[in-house]
Amino acid sequence: MWELFLKWLVPFVCGGIVSLFGVVISRWKIGKKRQDAIELGLQALLRAEIIRQFEKYDERQYCPLYAKEALKREYDSYHALGGNDIATELYNKTMSLPKDPPEEKDGKEVKKQ
Repeated sequence: MWELFLKWLVPFVCGGIVSLFGVVISRWKIGKKRQDAIELGLQALLRAEIIRQFEKYDERQYCPLYAKEALKREYDSYHALGGNDIATELYNKTMSLPKDPPEEKDGKEVKKQ
């Protein structure tokens, strides 16, 4: 009787382990796919923000220090996620803008060209 029990128990346990292993691998793959999608989505959002910041401050002809600090954090995260395209060029251009607004003449800003 005991021998018959062991004869059925070993394949049952082995099958359970294989099934559990399959479920774990499947969950891991789904989690990896979701994680990759989250990273790519975050990278796209950071890229869009870098572009938006460039357009905003390029038009103003200056970028305040607090905005440069925030932009640096955004760019560092963007770059860590693998981003390295036109946003790098725009980041560098934004960082090279002066930190103070152009001087005013007759109540109007002087645009530097």
